[in-house]
Amino acid sequence: MSIEIIPAIDIMHGKCVRLTQGNYSSQKIYNEHPLEVARQFEDAGLKRLHLVDLDGAKEGRVKNWNVLETIAGKTNLIIDFGGGIGTIKDLEIVFESGAFLANIGSIAVRNENLLLDWMKIYGPGKFLLGADVRNEKISISGWQVDTEILIYDFIEKYRKAGVQQIFCTDINLDGAMKGPSLELYRKILNRFPDLHFIASGGISSLDDIHRLEETGCRSAIIGKAIYEGLISLKDLSHVN
Repeated sequence: MSIEIIPAIDIMHGKCVRLTQGNYSSQKIYNEHPLEVARQFEDAGLKRLHLVDLDGAKEGRVKNWNVLETIAGKTNLIIDFGGGIGTIKDLEIVFESGAFLANIGSIAVRNENLLLDWMKIYGPGKFLLGADVRNEKISISGWQVDTEILIYDFIEKYRKAGVQQIFCTDINLDGAMKGPSLELYRKILNRFPDLHFIASGGISSLDDIHRLEETGCRSAIIGKAIYEGLISLKDLSHVN
């Protein structure tokens, strides 16, 4: 397969956790040492890492930058980091701590002009646009706030601004192990066939990965399926 696998680490209180459908009360701790998990991914031959600061997303400011700094300093993984990036200072912390890409979601909705200013400073290629979706509409602030913005309008706006990579999580399927949101992804890719589109949420088997590739997804973010043993790192090492 040519699809790129991007493993995910979600951080809460410095620990590797996973939520179900964005519910903070549903957290399950998988490892108290995220660096150990990141090294396992690297040892399996994976090149990228999707690192999410859940505390930061909830509080609206970067909190777990030290975890980013540790992983960036002790692995060669290409890291995108998101959660709580709301000011230029947050953004500076993220890049100075070793992130290659800033994963931006809420600020793209709350303050479009600010994000466009950041893109002028760093270039649009340094941003990974995150589209968290519930019923085809964008949700923000760690999935706690729903909006009336359609995913298609959201993508169109930032494609014109020069954003190159976009990932989309269907909140209704995230962590549910019921398969990815193939219908939604087909609709998106039919409208934006040249988009570097990254699938996220619901992936529970290698068959799901095959289907995503057939749909036209360039990459896939996988979290819970790895932690629950539904997809092995050995299997993923043969995919990338």
